[in-house]
Amino acid sequence: MDTSATPVPPGRLAAPEPGWTIEAEAVIVGSGIAGLSTALAYVRHAPGARAVLVTKDVLDTGSTRWAQGGIAAAIAPGDEPVAHMADTLEAGAGMCDPLAVHVLATEGPDALRRLIALGAEFDRTPGGELELTREGGHRADRIAHAGGDATGAEIERALIAAVRAEPRIEVIEHALALDALLGVTEDGSDDAVLGITLHVMGEGERDGVGAVRAPAVVLATGGVGQVYAATTNPAVSTGDGTALAARAGAVLADMEFVQFHPTVLWLGQESRGQQPLVSEAVRGEGAFLLDTAGRRIMEGVHELGDLAPRDVVASAIAAAMADTGADHVLLDARHFGEEKWRRRFPTILASCRAHGIDPVTEPIPVSPAAHYSSGGVRVDLAGRTSVRGLYAVGEAARTGVHGANRLASNSLLEALVFAERTAASIAAEPPAPARPATAEDGAEERRPGLVDPAVVPELRALMSRHVGVVRDREGLDEARRGLARLARAGSAEPGTEAWEAANLLTVAVLITAAARRRSESRGSHRRSDLPRTRPVSRRRPILLQLDEEGVQAAVGDWDPAVPERLAAELDAIGGQRLAEIRRGSRPELLRRLFDPVDEHVATVVAALSEDLAAGEQVDVTTVATVPAAQLSTADVVARADGTVAGLALAELVFWIVAEGAVQVRREAADGDRVSRGDVLMTVTGRTRDLLTAERTALNLLTHLSGIATATRAWVDAVAGTGARIRDSRKTHAGLRALEKYAVRCGGGENHRFGLSDAGLIKDNHVVAAGGVEEAVRAVRAAFPEVPLEVEVDRIDQIEPALKAGAEEILLDNFTPERLREAVALVAGRARLESSGGLTLDTAAEVAATGVDHLAVGALTHSSPALDIALDLRPVAHPAG
Repeated sequence: MDTSATPVPPGRLAAPEPGWTIEAEAVIVGSGIAGLSTALAYVRHAPGARAVLVTKDVLDTGSTRWAQGGIAAAIAPGDEPVAHMADTLEAGAGMCDPLAVHVLATEGPDALRRLIALGAEFDRTPGGELELTREGGHRADRIAHAGGDATGAEIERALIAAVRAEPRIEVIEHALALDALLGVTEDGSDDAVLGITLHVMGEGERDGVGAVRAPAVVLATGGVGQVYAATTNPAVSTGDGTALAARAGAVLADMEFVQFHPTVLWLGQESRGQQPLVSEAVRGEGAFLLDTAGRRIMEGVHELGDLAPRDVVASAIAAAMADTGADHVLLDARHFGEEKWRRRFPTILASCRAHGIDPVTEPIPVSPAAHYSSGGVRVDLAGRTSVRGLYAVGEAARTGVHGANRLASNSLLEALVFAERTAASIAAEPPAPARPATAEDGAEERRPGLVDPAVVPELRALMSRHVGVVRDREGLDEARRGLARLARAGSAEPGTEAWEAANLLTVAVLITAAARRRSESRGSHRRSDLPRTRPVSRRRPILLQLDEEGVQAAVGDWDPAVPERLAAELDAIGGQRLAEIRRGSRPELLRRLFDPVDEHVATVVAALSEDLAAGEQVDVTTVATVPAAQLSTADVVARADGTVAGLALAELVFWIVAEGAVQVRREAADGDRVSRGDVLMTVTGRTRDLLTAERTALNLLTHLSGIATATRAWVDAVAGTGARIRDSRKTHAGLRALEKYAVRCGGGENHRFGLSDAGLIKDNHVVAAGGVEEAVRAVRAAFPEVPLEVEVDRIDQIEPALKAGAEEILLDNFTPERLREAVALVAGRARLESSGGLTLDTAAEVAATGVDHLAVGALTHSSPALDIALDLRPVAHPAG
């Protein structure tokens, strides 16, 4: 590796030692919607706790106040969270985390209502309802806005007022967060944060570098737009939290997906820094894009035309600019008229006129500019990073909601939803106590450093030229070499500009490393040398981590996580197996060897691959006949009387095929007796997904319900006798845990799951060992703690088996008369099971002999399927 071409950001910022310290239960860095919401939610969830909110400037200078369009949530009559999910997934170009998207859309409406309850005043219709509009990528009016196009400013106003009214939130303004204070958990097993260092730019007791010690550090520092020459982001958006997390050793993901807003007011070739945004809502109200020759840019490019997802529009604008040789295109909204411009978009109107453009009478010159980072510090659904005690929320975090390209107006909603989740998690499960790391813990001194602020203009030029809307390998390599050169250029004294320069360099290196690693075009990552998008089955996140040699990039795994409720059901389905396998073994070892949820996901994926070849192919009939955006509701209906089993498995099939864009309502539960015509569950999602998933979902559901129905018939047949029905290992490959679960749903019991659960001596073992007694003694000597069962087919074999220590006797093909004789002989010294030659007609007679179990291998091996169907309701909303 050419180390001279490898940019190595500092491991920590060179800065004076902290001169003062304060303590709190949590410190939140950032005062946009994410930081303010997290602070408010934390003190609400943690009565008595104290939070410190650190902001780089004054409270209202972050990116939130610049948000024009609004906040998306499925709250309108006729709109549904599943439609919001579908639009989000499409915009995300196959890289969204389905579970994160599901959480966003389902919890979004309540998050918006909490914001309104705090005092945020959104625009209303004459009837008092929220006035909703549409933006790019949305197929429904679901964007709530305030002040026409001043949504962010109104949200900031309401949240800041609430924070200032809360005595348990201490605000420190003019404070630049420098680095995390690193340590380890008290047992030394994990890295952890102990707080942060920061520099306060002001006068007084807390001037200069200090520290906030807290077990929970939440990064809500916003975006990285200032790494580019032209951006919609304010001057404070220098990626401080992203760089801080990287220096702390946190894993980052998908940094290559930098979204360029397609319509930013073009102010000339020499314009740099923050540029005025022209909201997507302008196109949502009917404006359209033209090239400088007057041709409509988006016609024929995407079915949504000018309201296509942002990556599509930005790419089309870049192509139009290349075709015409111009450095901008035109946004035409002259047909709005003066009154609509003043009422709906007063901020944009004033901004345009301030720069000599009157949108009432002339088209607006626009071009793409860096706008939003869809990647960031990798977090789970509770905001936790890979470093204990370090959390991230908002644009600094990579939740997986945005995938490869953020859907318009999802950012404010994401901040609200995940701020609530993160705060609740910290309050309910505070980070484990931690201490400073020592040499015995393997602590290493991180390499300190700074970057000369004089290199920042060149850094921004490099990023805009080579890591912008369209990229290629040659340009990315040039950016990498240039960043390495800038990393070595000159020295600087500690101070705000040098610290910000170091953060910008770190962010630039992260973005470039990820862009070099992703060898395809996807979403907002467009490679002119690699224009094709890889198949969905090969999508993977690009994971980044900073070490002493620079940024290490790796391809991560795709995790089809499922909702907690469904995961709990799936876990319970396999729970009996955990209880039965290797009795007496350590539970934690069992959990590592067998995870029921993972096994069930693997089973479903394998079943789906028989139809879809591991995701490379499609359901050709469905794709040909059903519009991609169409949503439907389908009923899963019993066509015969029986007992249902496997509803969670069927739901899992729909979840995986729909990538989480599905809503399920259960009308029955596993184990319920159902009648012909009963609806078992209803499923709402994209019609294509429902029909593609139909056969696999029904294959599992009808098969398992058939087993449960047959089991129920046997259980009913022996009712009142005291005997119990149980299964055997006569199962289908790969389905044993599921088929045995279905037996339990029917009221039966499970015999052993595998060969290691118990010793079961059968006739062949007797032959090999030289007799029943010899076989029993051999098993007992080799495995003294394992349950021991013996199968006999003659009365005279029973006494030797008992004498040798058999705990259970399996009576194979005994008549009822011989069974009664065996029961009398054993006299309670062992459990007795009747197997072989059993029928429903004779079940009651056999059970009445006094045996403990009737073993019916046919339950899992050859029970007929229960007839269940999927009935699609007439489509009421064909376009979503």
